[in-house]
Amino acid sequence: AYANPALQAYVQAVGKSVSSHSERPDVDYHFTVLNSDIVNAFAMPGGYIYITRGLLALAGNEAELAGVLGHETGHVAARHMAQRYSQSVLAQIAAAGLGLATGNQAVGQLASQGAAVYLQSFSRDEEYQADLLGVRYMSKAGYDPHAMATFLEKLLLHSSLAAQMSGHPGQADRFDIMATHPRTVDRVERATAEAGTTPVAAPILAADAYLAKIDGLLYGDDPKDGVVRGQRFLHPVLRIAFEVPAGFRLSNSIDEVTAKGPGDDSAISFDRATKGADSDVADYLTQTWATKFNLEDVGKFTVNGLPAATGHALVDTDSGRLWVRMTVIRVEDAMYRFLFIASSDQADRLDAGFQSTAASFRRLSASEAAAIKPLRIKIVTVRAGDTLASLAQRLPFPDYREERFRTLNGLEPGDRISAGQRVKIVVE
Repeated sequence: AYANPALQAYVQAVGKSVSSHSERPDVDYHFTVLNSDIVNAFAMPGGYIYITRGLLALAGNEAELAGVLGHETGHVAARHMAQRYSQSVLAQIAAAGLGLATGNQAVGQLASQGAAVYLQSFSRDEEYQADLLGVRYMSKAGYDPHAMATFLEKLLLHSSLAAQMSGHPGQADRFDIMATHPRTVDRVERATAEAGTTPVAAPILAADAYLAKIDGLLYGDDPKDGVVRGQRFLHPVLRIAFEVPAGFRLSNSIDEVTAKGPGDDSAISFDRATKGADSDVADYLTQTWATKFNLEDVGKFTVNGLPAATGHALVDTDSGRLWVRMTVIRVEDAMYRFLFIASSDQADRLDAGFQSTAASFRRLSASEAAAIKPLRIKIVTVRAGDTLASLAQRLPFPDYREERFRTLNGLEPGDRISAGQRVKIVVE
């Protein structure tokens, strides 16, 4: 959970207001803000509904928040999750039976994985039903039902930008909540029209109240899990840092750091392992980590005074032959591991950058670690003379500043800002 009791209480209050109009008054609904910058919301059986701080940063008013919570409440009321859980159990049993029948455990595992992937997302009919119910609940709670559609427009803007930044423009449905919530604006608007609700006399948007609640909201990476700053990754808790080559885009998660390179077949993966970390670095590389690869040119070296080892190999995959370099660096009781990937014809061009990434790995001093601050949402009032471009320049990102500002504030291309308007920016 996100450690902000006031914000948790606010979201719980909005959720309770909406869910009190559900057809299932027997359910004790619980609404929790998760400490994740991924834009997502989901419901679990029993009325447990989760929303990320990444989604809260994207919403622009309380009615949009109510629309999200109403939609997830609709999934619970319609028992979509309970039905899917039952299907999941049956799928697991079927998968196990398939494995037994064929005598091949791998077949059963693949079938089980396929069932899990299928069960991750709702059908379009289920999403439409959740929209119908969500619109009904939020309208009865006094909120503007059209906020459900305006928030979906913001989701689409966000997903489109994420796709563009990842090098996959036009594939917005692959990113964040759109991957598991197949919805379109026209279907949401149709659900609003067909929900059969009595028009709200003075529908609530509560934009100012909402923006006041998210002012100071943590944005992007939580420093306890490390932060991305342009081409650099810094971890103030583990006190480590490294830098990737220009053209690679860093992405951080709790378990690993990845960097997507130019094109679809170059990437960097970085993680930390403790099992076997007391062994010689070359032995760890060849006998613990890279046991499935026939590494060539294995050698030991030092990186900023730290013992390291590296080697490379050609690997045949379903999509062709790839070249990989594997590098390990030991720091005290842990091995930090770089996996560098390139197509076989790009290896010579990219390997110098890969080796420079490993060479950039270093320990942070206590003062450097303490100086790393999180990014936060800041609500500012547009002043006379401010422009969208001038405000976007204040964002602490190396690229896509104007696009990020538009997405954060739900501004379509061509939309303008005016003096007195309150907008969101990101500050360090």
